[in-house]
Amino acid sequence: MKKTIRQKFSALRQQIPYFGQALSLVWCAARQWTIVWLILLILRGVLPVASVYLTRLVVDSLVDILGSGLDWLVIQPTLLWVGLLALTLLLNEGLNSLLSWVRTAQGELVGDHIYDLIHSQSIRLDLGFFETPEFYDQLHRARVDALNRPVALLENLGALLQNSITLAAMAVVLLSFGLWLPVVLLLSTLPGFLVVIRYTLRFHHWRVANTANERRSRYYDWIITWHESAAELRLFGLGEHFRTSFQNLRAKLRREKIELTRAQALAELSAGILALLAMGASLVWIITRVAQGAITLGDTALFYAAFSQGQSLLRSLLSQVGDIYRNLFFLENLFEFLNLEPEVVSAPDGGSATEPPSGDIQLKGITFHYPDSQRVALKDFNLTIPAGQIVAIVGENGAGKSTLIKLLCRFYDPQAGSIGFGDTDLRQYPVAELRRRITVLFQEPVHYHESVTDNIAYGDLCANPSPDEIATAAHAAGAENAIHKLSQGYDTVLGKWFGGAELSVGEWQRIALARAFLRQSELIILDEPTSAMDSWAEADWLARFRDLVDGRTALIVTHRFTTAMQADVIHVMAAGRVVESGTHAELMALDGRYAQSWRQQTRETR
Repeated sequence: MKKTIRQKFSALRQQIPYFGQALSLVWCAARQWTIVWLILLILRGVLPVASVYLTRLVVDSLVDILGSGLDWLVIQPTLLWVGLLALTLLLNEGLNSLLSWVRTAQGELVGDHIYDLIHSQSIRLDLGFFETPEFYDQLHRARVDALNRPVALLENLGALLQNSITLAAMAVVLLSFGLWLPVVLLLSTLPGFLVVIRYTLRFHHWRVANTANERRSRYYDWIITWHESAAELRLFGLGEHFRTSFQNLRAKLRREKIELTRAQALAELSAGILALLAMGASLVWIITRVAQGAITLGDTALFYAAFSQGQSLLRSLLSQVGDIYRNLFFLENLFEFLNLEPEVVSAPDGGSATEPPSGDIQLKGITFHYPDSQRVALKDFNLTIPAGQIVAIVGENGAGKSTLIKLLCRFYDPQAGSIGFGDTDLRQYPVAELRRRITVLFQEPVHYHESVTDNIAYGDLCANPSPDEIATAAHAAGAENAIHKLSQGYDTVLGKWFGGAELSVGEWQRIALARAFLRQSELIILDEPTSAMDSWAEADWLARFRDLVDGRTALIVTHRFTTAMQADVIHVMAAGRVVESGTHAELMALDGRYAQSWRQQTRETR
């Protein structure tokens, strides 16, 4: 038992560093409100002591009135004490209202500040973090569990301060009756404190162990209610399946939580009985003292109020220590998330390359596998992308084409080999500057539920694009006809989230293409740029593509050979390597993988 208690206090000590970080966070977010809150707490801590003392004076005055036969000289001070007691109670109510207002302001400011910290950290971290389930567990605990914890911790600390002030005064009152009474008060509440510490630790371990289950239940809820899954749920009759899965998972979590709560309630009941026995024994003693005539009736009222409130305050105080313990565990999740460090960073000197990326792109001896995966995505990979040329990459799914794009954008660094513009390694460029020199149409572009103008302008917000530049990018992507059909043209909000217009898959892709073309970058990367276009739209777009590139370096990843044909050179990838290279005519003459796939695709489209 001693070892268990020692372990619990050791765990508490490990959380202490987060205490200072949390208070610093609150101070940074809501400094002025925190000062006001502290002043109000001190005042609120003094008032109960004044109330107890005034209660004693009122009771003694009432006894004097009964003994004097309603003498006005005796009644006058009684009215004064009653008035002061009423004023004290009124002030207490006023302080409660003010504290509620201050706490609301604090909570809003701190909550928004934590959101900002989480958002800033999420933007800063590597793409690799977002491809591991452990990261999402951490993010869930930081975002869901820790959001309101700093304010809660501050409230716990405030209540601790307030109750400590009041408790110290109550202890002084009890000392006047007997030196042993404060000791009894402390011992009677200690079992309850140990219960809180024990079950705080158990609840924390339970929440950490069930983070993935909590996220999965939210995922089921999302699948059932999200518009993108609505059609398939109805067609395949999956609604009841996911509804049942959600209910079963929630039932499991609910049972475990209720069982933990039941065990805690029973333990708290046992501790409460011990506290009541201690109070009962103290009352028997004080009644004996009254019977002996050693103390007055007012003293009895003072003792009862001091002991009962002291017991309640001490129980509350120890409970607040437990709450601090609990909140520190949750804040550990937040600060662990905020302390994550990206692996892809600029060189310590900020990047020694001073000129913009230019020249041929050289990939030499690249070997790469994703974090937490042993499957090699690229192995001893070599490729040259000549400056100013259009290069196409074709290959089966899983050949490593999308991985190549991520490495060129420096979302990851390879485990072996080098990537460079000319003779300059990518790692010599500041990360943000490098990415500003690249524009990408991803295979699954984001559908921003904002206006058409915003959707396109997001491609280069730093340049503050004009309406004419946005319209030019839309024309280049072949999106202008679809935009002109919208009720408010470029001002039309897209997507259903905020009552906007929904586009077809192909129209969304053209908007994303416009976003990519808006940025005047040295390297254009297009991942399946025509996958959602019909053959007529593809033919129209391809006819203009070389003019759109305008002498810049372009890399096209595609399954469509009609798109790949437009390239100056085509590379065929398989199992993380380039296995064939050449123009369309050269690859057809080679009669290898490319030629076989070309003939198969041509037959399928006839």
